[in-house]
Amino acid sequence: MFTTTGSRGLYKAPLSKSLLLVLNGLTVMLTLLPQYQDLFVYHLQAVTQQHQVWRLLCGRLVCLDIKDSFCSSLLIYNFRIFERRFGTRKFASFLFGTWCLSALMDFLLAKAFQFLFDYEVEELPSGLLAPVFSLFVPFYLSIPRMPVTQVLGRIHITNKSLVYIVGLQVSPSSASISGGLYHSNVLRLQKILFVPAWVSRIGQYILEPVFSSSQPTTETPLGMGATLDIQRQQRMELLDQQLLLAQYNEARRNTRHQPQTGLLQWTRLFPSLRHRGQNRFPVQPHPQPQAHQSTQPPLLDNSPVAEEQVARLVEMGFSRIDALEALRASNNDINMATNFLLQH
Repeated sequence: MFTTTGSRGLYKAPLSKSLLLVLNGLTVMLTLLPQYQDLFVYHLQAVTQQHQVWRLLCGRLVCLDIKDSFCSSLLIYNFRIFERRFGTRKFASFLFGTWCLSALMDFLLAKAFQFLFDYEVEELPSGLLAPVFSLFVPFYLSIPRMPVTQVLGRIHITNKSLVYIVGLQVSPSSASISGGLYHSNVLRLQKILFVPAWVSRIGQYILEPVFSSSQPTTETPLGMGATLDIQRQQRMELLDQQLLLAQYNEARRNTRHQPQTGLLQWTRLFPSLRHRGQNRFPVQPHPQPQAHQSTQPPLLDNSPVAEEQVARLVEMGFSRIDALEALRASNNDINMATNFLLQH
Protein backbone atom coordinates (compact mmCIF):
# COMPACT_ATOMS: atom_id res chain seq x y z
CA MET A 1 0.00 0.00 0.00
CA PHE A 2 2.98 2.32 -0.30
CA THR A 3 1.38 3.66 -3.45
CA THR A 4 1.83 7.37 -2.91
CA THR A 5 5.55 7.39 -3.46
CA GLY A 6 5.89 6.07 -6.97
CA SER A 7 8.39 3.65 -8.42
CA ARG A 8 11.43 5.84 -9.12
CA GLY A 9 13.34 4.69 -6.08
CA LEU A 10 15.49 7.36 -4.45
CA TYR A 11 15.84 9.55 -7.55
CA LYS A 12 15.98 13.25 -6.55
CA ALA A 13 16.07 12.26 -2.86
CA PRO A 14 19.77 12.32 -1.82
CA LEU A 15 19.04 13.26 1.81
CA SER A 16 16.60 10.37 2.23
CA LYS A 17 19.12 7.99 0.70
CA SER A 18 21.92 9.22 2.98
CA LEU A 19 19.72 8.80 6.07
CA LEU A 20 18.80 5.27 5.06
CA LEU A 21 22.38 4.19 4.37
CA VAL A 22 24.24 5.97 7.17
CA LEU A 23 21.80 5.50 10.04
CA ASN A 24 21.03 1.87 9.23
CA GLY A 25 24.75 1.20 8.82
CA LEU A 26 25.43 2.63 12.27
CA THR A 27 22.61 0.54 13.74
CA VAL A 28 24.13 -2.63 12.31
CA MET A 29 27.58 -1.67 13.61
CA LEU A 30 26.24 -1.03 17.11
CA THR A 31 24.43 -4.36 17.04
CA LEU A 32 27.71 -6.10 16.26
CA LEU A 33 29.60 -3.97 18.82
CA PRO A 34 27.28 -3.77 21.86
CA GLN A 35 30.01 -2.32 24.09
CA TYR A 36 29.55 1.04 22.36
CA GLN A 37 25.76 1.18 22.59
CA ASP A 38 25.85 3.11 25.86
CA LEU A 39 27.23 6.14 24.00
CA PHE A 40 24.01 6.34 21.93
CA VAL A 41 21.46 5.91 24.72
CA TYR A 42 19.00 8.82 24.93
CA HIS A 43 19.34 9.40 28.69
CA LEU A 44 17.50 12.52 29.87
CA GLN A 45 18.99 12.52 33.36
CA ALA A 46 22.52 12.35 31.98
CA VAL A 47 21.79 15.43 29.86
CA THR A 48 20.23 17.52 32.64
CA GLN A 49 22.20 16.44 35.71
CA GLN A 50 25.57 15.35 34.27
CA HIS A 51 25.49 17.91 31.42
CA GLN A 52 26.22 15.31 28.75
CA VAL A 53 24.80 17.47 25.98
CA TRP A 54 26.40 15.28 23.30
CA ARG A 55 23.76 12.65 24.09
CA LEU A 56 21.18 14.89 22.44
CA LEU A 57 22.99 14.36 19.14
CA CYS A 58 24.05 10.73 19.50
CA GLY A 59 20.93 9.52 21.25
CA ARG A 60 18.51 11.16 18.83
CA LEU A 61 20.06 9.99 15.56
CA VAL A 62 20.85 6.26 15.67
CA CYS A 63 18.28 3.61 16.57
CA LEU A 64 19.46 0.93 18.98
CA ASP A 65 16.39 -1.24 18.40
CA ILE A 66 16.24 -3.17 15.12
CA LYS A 67 12.46 -2.85 15.02
CA ASP A 68 12.62 0.94 15.35
CA SER A 69 15.32 1.12 12.70
CA PHE A 70 13.27 -0.97 10.27
CA CYS A 71 10.05 0.99 10.78
CA SER A 72 11.77 4.36 10.56
CA SER A 73 13.50 3.25 7.34
CA LEU A 74 10.13 2.36 5.81
CA LEU A 75 8.77 5.77 6.76
CA ILE A 76 11.81 7.64 5.42
CA TYR A 77 11.52 5.77 2.12
CA ASN A 78 7.81 6.53 1.95
CA PHE A 79 8.21 10.21 2.87
CA ARG A 80 10.96 10.82 0.29
CA ILE A 81 8.16 12.23 -1.89
CA PHE A 82 8.33 15.44 0.19
CA GLU A 83 12.02 15.86 -0.64
CA ARG A 84 11.16 15.57 -4.34
CA ARG A 85 8.27 18.00 -4.09
CA PHE A 86 9.74 20.70 -1.82
CA GLY A 87 13.47 20.26 -2.46
CA THR A 88 16.27 18.89 -0.32
CA ARG A 89 16.93 22.11 1.61
CA LYS A 90 13.31 22.62 2.68
CA PHE A 91 13.02 18.92 3.54
CA ALA A 92 16.19 19.13 5.65
CA SER A 93 14.88 22.28 7.33
CA PHE A 94 11.70 20.46 8.32
CA LEU A 95 13.69 17.58 9.82
CA PHE A 96 16.04 19.97 11.64
CA GLY A 97 13.23 22.15 12.98
CA THR A 98 11.15 19.24 14.24
CA TRP A 99 14.28 17.63 15.68
CA CYS A 100 14.93 20.71 17.84
CA LEU A 101 11.28 21.15 18.80
CA SER A 102 10.84 17.49 19.74
CA ALA A 103 13.94 17.63 21.97
CA LEU A 104 12.39 20.57 23.83
CA MET A 105 9.05 18.77 24.03
CA ASP A 106 10.73 15.67 25.46
CA PHE A 107 12.09 17.62 28.41
CA LEU A 108 8.82 19.50 28.98
CA LEU A 109 6.74 16.33 28.89
CA ALA A 110 9.19 14.54 31.19
CA LYS A 111 8.94 17.38 33.73
CA ALA A 112 5.15 17.43 33.44
CA PHE A 113 4.99 13.66 33.94
CA GLN A 114 7.21 13.95 37.02
CA PHE A 115 5.07 16.75 38.45
CA LEU A 116 1.73 15.01 37.87
CA PHE A 117 2.59 11.40 38.66
CA ASP A 118 5.77 11.75 40.74
CA TYR A 119 7.67 9.50 38.33
CA GLU A 120 11.02 10.44 36.86
CA VAL A 121 11.58 9.55 33.19
CA GLU A 122 15.18 8.53 32.65
CA GLU A 123 15.44 7.12 29.12
CA LEU A 124 13.56 7.55 25.86
CA PRO A 125 13.79 5.53 22.61
CA SER A 126 16.89 6.38 20.61
CA GLY A 127 16.96 7.31 16.96
CA LEU A 128 15.63 9.82 14.46
CA LEU A 129 12.07 8.86 15.36
CA ALA A 130 10.52 12.22 16.25
CA PRO A 131 11.47 14.13 13.03
CA VAL A 132 10.43 11.20 10.85
CA PHE A 133 7.12 10.79 12.64
CA SER A 134 6.54 14.56 12.35
CA LEU A 135 6.30 14.09 8.59
CA PHE A 136 2.90 12.52 9.18
CA VAL A 137 1.52 16.04 9.51
CA PRO A 138 2.17 17.06 5.86
CA PHE A 139 1.44 13.46 4.84
CA TYR A 140 -2.05 13.70 6.34
CA LEU A 141 -2.74 17.20 5.01
CA SER A 142 -1.31 17.07 1.47
CA ILE A 143 -1.41 13.47 0.23
CA PRO A 144 -4.84 12.49 -1.14
CA ARG A 145 -6.57 9.43 0.24
CA MET A 146 -7.76 6.77 -2.20
CA PRO A 147 -10.05 3.95 -1.02
CA VAL A 148 -8.80 0.45 -1.81
CA THR A 149 -11.30 -1.86 -0.13
CA GLN A 150 -13.58 -2.24 2.89
CA VAL A 151 -13.58 -4.52 5.90
CA LEU A 152 -16.95 -5.61 7.31
CA GLY A 153 -18.62 -3.13 4.99
CA ARG A 154 -17.76 -0.12 7.18
CA ILE A 155 -14.00 0.07 7.77
CA HIS A 156 -12.35 1.68 4.76
CA ILE A 157 -8.84 0.58 3.77
CA THR A 158 -6.99 3.29 1.83
CA ASN A 159 -3.61 3.69 0.20
CA LYS A 160 -2.38 5.39 3.42
CA SER A 161 -3.49 2.76 5.94
CA LEU A 162 -0.26 0.75 6.00
CA VAL A 163 1.80 3.91 6.47
CA TYR A 164 -0.23 4.83 9.55
CA ILE A 165 0.12 1.29 10.93
CA VAL A 166 3.90 1.43 10.57
CA GLY A 167 3.95 4.86 12.21
CA LEU A 168 2.13 3.54 15.27
CA GLN A 169 5.06 1.20 15.91
CA VAL A 170 7.49 4.08 16.48
CA SER A 171 5.22 6.97 17.48
CA PRO A 172 7.03 9.19 20.02
CA SER A 173 4.95 11.41 22.26
CA SER A 174 6.43 14.74 21.14
CA ALA A 175 6.54 14.13 17.38
CA SER A 176 2.99 15.11 16.44
CA ILE A 177 3.19 18.28 18.54
CA SER A 178 6.49 19.42 17.05
CA GLY A 179 5.38 18.51 13.52
CA GLY A 180 2.16 20.47 13.86
CA LEU A 181 3.93 23.51 15.30
CA TYR A 182 6.57 23.62 12.57
CA HIS A 183 4.17 22.88 9.71
CA SER A 184 1.76 25.60 10.83
CA ASN A 185 4.71 28.02 11.30
CA VAL A 186 3.71 29.01 14.83
CA LEU A 187 5.80 31.95 16.09
CA ARG A 188 7.50 31.97 12.66
CA LEU A 189 9.45 28.84 13.53
CA GLN A 190 10.28 28.19 9.88
CA LYS A 191 12.21 31.47 9.83
CA ILE A 192 14.11 30.54 13.00
CA LEU A 193 14.84 26.82 12.62
CA PHE A 194 16.07 26.16 9.10
CA VAL A 195 19.12 24.93 7.20
CA PRO A 196 21.24 27.90 6.03
CA ALA A 197 21.97 28.33 2.35
CA TRP A 198 25.73 27.85 2.81
CA VAL A 199 25.16 24.51 4.53
CA SER A 200 22.91 23.48 1.65
CA ARG A 201 25.60 24.41 -0.86
CA ILE A 202 28.22 22.40 1.03
CA GLY A 203 25.94 19.39 1.01
CA GLN A 204 25.21 19.91 -2.67
CA TYR A 205 28.89 19.83 -3.66
CA ILE A 206 30.14 17.21 -1.17
CA LEU A 207 27.33 14.87 -0.17
CA GLU A 208 24.96 14.96 -3.13
CA PRO A 209 27.43 13.41 -5.63
CA VAL A 210 27.94 10.52 -3.20
CA PHE A 211 24.29 9.77 -2.39
CA SER A 212 22.51 10.93 -5.55
CA SER A 213 20.71 8.33 -7.66
CA SER A 214 20.73 8.16 -11.44
CA GLN A 215 17.68 9.24 -13.40
CA PRO A 216 15.44 6.42 -14.64
CA THR A 217 15.75 6.15 -18.40
CA THR A 218 14.28 4.10 -21.21
CA GLU A 219 17.12 4.63 -23.66
CA THR A 220 19.06 1.79 -25.20
CA PRO A 221 22.64 1.00 -24.06
CA LEU A 222 23.96 2.53 -27.30
CA GLY A 223 22.33 5.87 -26.49
CA MET A 224 20.36 5.95 -29.76
CA GLY A 225 17.07 6.86 -28.12
CA ALA A 226 13.92 4.85 -27.67
CA THR A 227 13.32 2.11 -30.21
CA LEU A 228 10.01 1.31 -31.82
CA ASP A 229 9.42 -1.54 -29.37
CA ILE A 230 9.98 0.77 -26.40
CA GLN A 231 7.53 3.29 -27.86
CA ARG A 232 4.94 0.57 -28.24
CA GLN A 233 5.55 -0.54 -24.66
CA GLN A 234 5.13 3.02 -23.42
CA ARG A 235 1.87 3.31 -25.34
CA MET A 236 0.60 0.08 -23.80
CA GLU A 237 1.55 1.29 -20.32
CA LEU A 238 -0.41 4.49 -20.84
CA LEU A 239 -3.41 2.51 -22.02
CA ASP A 240 -3.16 0.22 -19.00
CA GLN A 241 -3.09 3.25 -16.72
CA GLN A 242 -6.19 4.65 -18.41
CA LEU A 243 -7.89 1.28 -18.06
CA LEU A 244 -7.10 0.99 -14.34
CA LEU A 245 -8.36 4.52 -13.71
CA ALA A 246 -11.56 3.81 -15.65
CA GLN A 247 -12.12 0.59 -13.72
CA TYR A 248 -11.54 2.41 -10.46
CA ASN A 249 -14.12 5.09 -11.32
CA GLU A 250 -16.62 2.46 -12.43
CA ALA A 251 -16.15 0.44 -9.22
CA ARG A 252 -16.48 3.59 -7.17
CA ARG A 253 -19.82 4.42 -8.84
CA ASN A 254 -21.10 0.87 -8.47
CA THR A 255 -20.37 0.69 -4.73
CA ARG A 256 -22.66 3.66 -4.14
CA HIS A 257 -25.65 1.62 -5.31
CA GLN A 258 -24.68 -1.95 -4.40
CA PRO A 259 -24.55 -3.34 -0.82
CA GLN A 260 -21.28 -4.68 0.55
CA THR A 261 -21.06 -8.49 0.26
CA GLY A 262 -18.46 -10.63 1.96
CA LEU A 263 -15.63 -9.67 4.24
CA LEU A 264 -13.36 -8.04 1.62
CA GLN A 265 -14.14 -6.76 -1.86
CA TRP A 266 -11.30 -8.54 -3.58
CA THR A 267 -12.81 -7.92 -7.03
CA ARG A 268 -12.03 -4.24 -6.60
CA LEU A 269 -8.40 -5.05 -5.95
CA PHE A 270 -7.92 -7.78 -8.58
CA PRO A 271 -10.34 -7.45 -11.53
CA SER A 272 -10.74 -10.44 -13.81
CA LEU A 273 -8.25 -10.62 -16.65
CA ARG A 274 -11.03 -11.56 -19.08
CA HIS A 275 -12.92 -8.40 -18.21
CA ARG A 276 -9.72 -6.37 -18.59
CA GLY A 277 -9.36 -7.66 -22.10
CA GLN A 278 -12.98 -6.86 -22.92
CA ASN A 279 -12.73 -3.35 -21.49
CA ARG A 280 -9.41 -2.50 -23.13
CA PHE A 281 -9.46 0.71 -25.15
CA PRO A 282 -9.24 0.19 -28.91
CA VAL A 283 -5.81 1.01 -30.24
CA GLN A 284 -5.53 2.47 -33.71
CA PRO A 285 -2.25 1.64 -35.47
CA HIS A 286 -0.21 4.70 -36.36
CA PRO A 287 2.55 4.15 -38.90
CA GLN A 288 5.81 5.74 -37.84
CA PRO A 289 8.77 6.48 -40.07
CA GLN A 290 11.82 4.32 -39.46
CA ALA A 291 14.35 7.03 -40.23
CA HIS A 292 13.24 9.50 -37.53
CA GLN A 293 12.19 7.91 -34.29
CA SER A 294 10.86 10.15 -31.53
CA THR A 295 12.36 9.91 -28.08
CA GLN A 296 9.27 11.40 -26.40
CA PRO A 297 6.49 9.12 -25.12
CA PRO A 298 3.15 9.59 -26.87
CA LEU A 299 0.64 11.84 -25.19
CA LEU A 300 -2.85 10.95 -24.18
CA ASP A 301 -5.83 11.88 -26.28
CA ASN A 302 -6.89 15.50 -26.14
CA SER A 303 -9.85 16.12 -23.87
CA PRO A 304 -11.15 19.24 -22.11
CA VAL A 305 -9.22 20.01 -18.93
CA ALA A 306 -10.12 22.56 -16.28
CA GLU A 307 -7.44 25.24 -16.31
CA GLU A 308 -7.80 25.97 -12.59
CA GLN A 309 -7.04 22.33 -11.77
CA VAL A 310 -3.96 22.49 -13.98
CA ALA A 311 -2.84 25.59 -12.09
CA ARG A 312 -3.30 23.83 -8.74
CA LEU A 313 -1.12 20.91 -9.84
CA VAL A 314 1.54 23.26 -11.20
CA GLU A 315 1.59 25.09 -7.85
CA MET A 316 2.24 21.74 -6.16
CA GLY A 317 5.46 21.38 -8.16
CA PHE A 318 4.43 19.28 -11.17
CA SER A 319 5.08 20.31 -14.74
CA ARG A 320 2.22 21.56 -16.90
CA ILE A 321 2.55 18.69 -19.39
CA ASP A 322 2.39 16.07 -16.63
CA ALA A 323 -0.57 17.84 -15.03
CA LEU A 324 -2.49 17.87 -18.33
CA GLU A 325 -1.83 14.18 -18.93
CA ALA A 326 -2.85 13.22 -15.39
CA LEU A 327 -6.09 15.21 -15.54
CA ARG A 328 -7.00 13.73 -18.91
CA ALA A 329 -6.31 10.22 -17.63
CA SER A 330 -8.35 10.79 -14.45
CA ASN A 331 -11.28 12.56 -16.15
CA ASN A 332 -10.53 15.86 -14.37
CA ASP A 333 -10.51 14.26 -10.90
CA ILE A 334 -7.95 16.38 -8.99
CA ASN A 335 -7.37 13.75 -6.28
CA MET A 336 -6.87 10.95 -8.80
CA ALA A 337 -4.56 13.14 -10.87
CA THR A 338 -2.45 14.07 -7.84
CA ASN A 339 -2.07 10.46 -6.78
CA PHE A 340 -1.30 9.51 -10.40
CA LEU A 341 1.54 12.06 -10.54
CA LEU A 342 2.95 10.98 -7.19
CA GLN A 343 3.10 7.39 -8.38
CA HIS A 344 4.92 8.15 -11.62
